[in-house]
Amino acid sequence: MRRITSTIGLIAWWLASAALQALPCRIEVVEHGSDWPVPMVELRTTHHAVFVTDNAGRIAFDLPELMGRETWFEVRGHGYEVAKDGFGQRGVRLKPVAGGQLRVEVKRTSIARRIGRLTGAGLFAESQKLGLEKDWRESGIVGQDSVQNAVHRGRLYWFWGDTTLAHYPLGIFDGTGATSAVHALPSLQPPLRLPLQYFTHTNATPRSIAPLPGTGPTWVTGLASVPDQSGIPRLVCTYMKIKPPLEAYEWSLAVWNEEKHLFEKLKTVWTKSEDTPKAPPVPEGHPVLWKDPAGKEWLLFGNPLPRLRCPATFEAWQDAAHWEVLTPQASLKSASGGEVKPHTGSIAWHPWRKRWVTVFMQSFGKPSVFGELWYAEADAPTGPWGAAVKVLSHDNYTFYNPRLHIEFTPAGSPALFFEGSYTVQFADKPTPTPRYDYNQILYRLDLDDAALRPAQGR
Repeated sequence: MRRITSTIGLIAWWLASAALQALPCRIEVVEHGSDWPVPMVELRTTHHAVFVTDNAGRIAFDLPELMGRETWFEVRGHGYEVAKDGFGQRGVRLKPVAGGQLRVEVKRTSIARRIGRLTGAGLFAESQKLGLEKDWRESGIVGQDSVQNAVHRGRLYWFWGDTTLAHYPLGIFDGTGATSAVHALPSLQPPLRLPLQYFTHTNATPRSIAPLPGTGPTWVTGLASVPDQSGIPRLVCTYMKIKPPLEAYEWSLAVWNEEKHLFEKLKTVWTKSEDTPKAPPVPEGHPVLWKDPAGKEWLLFGNPLPRLRCPATFEAWQDAAHWEVLTPQASLKSASGGEVKPHTGSIAWHPWRKRWVTVFMQSFGKPSVFGELWYAEADAPTGPWGAAVKVLSHDNYTFYNPRLHIEFTPAGSPALFFEGSYTVQFADKPTPTPRYDYNQILYRLDLDDAALRPAQGR
């Protein structure tokens, strides 16, 4: 009996030991000075294994060959870094142990603070490997491009462009969508957990929201909620049809069907032909509501700065006779000298600043051609816009179509949130960041930050 008991004990010890050895090592990356978790930080070993922090700033390190060994990890973070050593290397030495916990502090070099990834798969994949964040549910989507938002009938609507799925490289090319609460962020700091209710098929798989006539992808833009003559809010958009390589051959207007939960074509505004080779101005981009000094409400359409306006009604929106073309300033002065040409972005009225603000991507910036983000302010949405301050930079990566989320800002807060599309497109052949590439990343600016004073005239 004693021998049997001893054998059982030995087996139990062996099983417990084996289970412990199978456990990953928990590595947490946090911002120096705040202890905020930092998503999208890469740790690379000397034999090129890559680990990337999830929305909780965690990595589940599980390489058996490096457990218990002092290991060098190169640290890469787009706006977050560690100090260089004597050989110019930016990294840390860690000794991963099965079931252990390690911590890496990184210094934030950008003014904008990364809050987390909004879309895609595995937002908490590393944490879940560690037995955490078990309640988080996957959407079935792995990549989404360029968001459009509007508050409509008490909900915040989200629509994206081309969407990648797991089952095949070709995904959904006529838009996907979701809704959320208007004040959707449970917390203003990471980890980011944004509950999105996607429009899906009956089997809960993602579906398109703009299956509109014509060949090629459908790109939705100019999303707005406007009242019709009876006072009922109508959700509307402009859309373009695309043919290879990336050429728009049609611009049309569409209206949201509240029962079917999809856009339906209203009418065509322009079709490319020999007689009409160039599209006229249309209500595209990111619209904002504005009441002029006479008290009239307008929709201003821009990307980033307003280029067109119409009265804020359903009837005026669909009638080109009511569209008025605006001429935004071509460039802004950089607070550090020189000119900055905006490419894409959006504007909003910020109650804490009591001014109009913008975050935009620079056209042909440095170091990334389409990855440099700037902030500026104005007294009126049509400008003139003051000096611009760079708030986010990327090392050979693209971050385009930034969208402000003024609805995320609580009353009396200086916080300003914006998201954008993080992608290898239009960069010099970078290695895609696993899970994060071709997805939307959310950032936060604190408008009481002294670094923004040159843009505020202070």
